[in-house]
Amino acid sequence: MWPARRIVGESLLSVMFGLLGAGAQALAHGSPVQTVAVGLAAGVLSLLRRVLPATVLLVTAVCSVPFDGIAPLVFVAAWSAGRRIDGVGKAAGVFGLVYVLTFGLGVVQDLPHFSLSYLVFGALGLLVVIIVPGLAGRYWSQRRTLTDTLREYNAQLLRERAMIAGQARMRERQRIAQDMHDSLGHQLALISVHTGALEVDRELTGRQREAVGVLREASVAAMHELREVVGVLRDGTPAPDQGGTTAGLAAAGVEDATMPSRGVAGIEGLVEASRSAGTAVELRRSGEPRPLAPTADHAAYRIAQEGLTNAHKHAPGAPIAIELRYEPDSLVVEVANGPATGATDNGRSVVSGGQGLTGLGERTRLVGGMVHAGPTANGGFRLAGVLPYTSPEGGAPSPVPGDAATTFVDPTGDFRQQIPAGSLGEGDPVIDRIGLPKELARAVSRNKRSSGIAVGCGVVALIALLLVIAAVVGGIFLMREVDKAMIKPKQYDAVQVGQSEAEVRKQLPQGDSILTEGLDKGAPPVPEGAKCLSLNSTEVSDNWREEPVFRFCFKDGKLIEKKSFEVTT
Repeated sequence: MWPARRIVGESLLSVMFGLLGAGAQALAHGSPVQTVAVGLAAGVLSLLRRVLPATVLLVTAVCSVPFDGIAPLVFVAAWSAGRRIDGVGKAAGVFGLVYVLTFGLGVVQDLPHFSLSYLVFGALGLLVVIIVPGLAGRYWSQRRTLTDTLREYNAQLLRERAMIAGQARMRERQRIAQDMHDSLGHQLALISVHTGALEVDRELTGRQREAVGVLREASVAAMHELREVVGVLRDGTPAPDQGGTTAGLAAAGVEDATMPSRGVAGIEGLVEASRSAGTAVELRRSGEPRPLAPTADHAAYRIAQEGLTNAHKHAPGAPIAIELRYEPDSLVVEVANGPATGATDNGRSVVSGGQGLTGLGERTRLVGGMVHAGPTANGGFRLAGVLPYTSPEGGAPSPVPGDAATTFVDPTGDFRQQIPAGSLGEGDPVIDRIGLPKELARAVSRNKRSSGIAVGCGVVALIALLLVIAAVVGGIFLMREVDKAMIKPKQYDAVQVGQSEAEVRKQLPQGDSILTEGLDKGAPPVPEGAKCLSLNSTEVSDNWREEPVFRFCFKDGKLIEKKSFEVTT
């Protein structure tokens, strides 16, 4: 649906072309009926040029040969057809057909004045009138389409950048949620274990036991609230992204402020805290200690912390064994607990968000390791993680000669794979490879862009060259036609009636020119049996609508009459 402004503009343009066509046809001495018909046809064709560009161009070009009033519309029809005809092949076929038909009809119509100069001039003239506006229209349309496509693609990139920034903020929220879950959850679990142990202590008085019970209930309530806060921070996003930001920042050289106290060295502190709560915890080490990358060191601490937290929550009172095995290529962290010792009421108040092991698995995966959790044969539970000494992102070099960076999983789906270089952040590139449409990819590519500029300059240079050639050839053709069709008044006066025809024709030009066409309209009657030669005068009449003419009539090989008169052009 066209807007009202375009409808009004098209209507005014149609009226203008109708009036222009009618006026041009009237100046060409057309009849009133013919003038009105040409004006109506020009207006209708102007309206239809957007809907039927190829048909309007063909009809307009063909009709412009016999009807001069249609000629002004040819430029606009060629421009419109160049803009709106889809496909290079179809456009070339339409313009080629229009050019051949128009040129052929023009040659047939002016066959009496046909010459090589007329052929070249007509061919170049039609090239300028039909082909050049079509090329200009097609170039303008393609440039506008490319500009619109680039504008839309830029808007898409901005939307994607906003989405990436939102994802970065969400990952940071998830990192905070993971740290709260791991750290505060572990501390609250220890508080619950301590208060549970105090609550059953026989040495406490009833009031003290009641106070301890209140403290225990408060710790359980705090764990519930922690779970709710963690859920709000995660904001319903998938859990597998947890830990990715911490690992990605550390891999890029941005260290977490909490990492120095949360590595393998911090596991002893976790063990002491659990032992002080009355839980039997054994820490075993085997193999030669080796340094880990910061991210892997932090992951080892998280594995031990998660294992202890789960043991306190799900198997209170059960013995716990933590083992650190330094293998040749990796560190194995294992936390195993036995079955729960007797029935307690802890089970009914256990708070678990179900995300600790999932986030831990993602954390170890991002450093090239793996984690496994499952029940043991004696009814207990085992959590084990395998962590390489060198991170897949290029962590600290291995101190053992010959060791290479070892990974145990392929980090597929890692968000950083979409941004090959640099750390995660809102200022990083949004897309590594831009999947553009074929034409757009050609346009924005550096080499293709240079080629496109060269082609555009070549087209402009070709059009300019054709215009120069047309001007030069047209000037030469016009000069030749002037030499064949015009004489000066003194040449007219020099010729005398009674001279032989051969002698007179030697003094005058041939007269076979397009400039002498129509000079017999309104001329005096020709003497009976005579053949006349009409030539234009080099002088200009006082009336711009009249043209001075010299006529020489021959009979029986002699000049029998010469007349000077004016005809209406």
